[in-house]
Amino acid sequence: MGWLWLWTWGGTSFGYREGDDLWTHDGRHVGRFTGQEVYAPNGVYLGELIGTDRLITCQVKRGRRQAGFTPFAPRTACTAPGALGYAMYAGHEDFPAPESLR
Repeated sequence: MGWLWLWTWGGTSFGYREGDDLWTHDGRHVGRFTGQEVYAPNGVYLGELIGTDRLITCQVKRGRRQAGFTPFAPRTACTAPGALGYAMYAGHEDFPAPESLR
């Protein structure tokens, strides 16, 4: 299975999904998908995928947790252009920027 480039709801180029893993554009493995939801290595809810290529965070789900995981080793960085942002849904906020997930 290949990878799919992803953007935040606001239009920031985030990185890509490969299988159930979320990678930043600078090559860090920062999340794992459980269905459409994304969880950090420590098991904390980060957000979810809406449509085929947009990440957003539902404020009501911020307390959710899953089993954690050990991130894979970093990969080579790659970039994609930004995209137009969308109007924010009520009760949601933009997905964390790649730089904030360390």
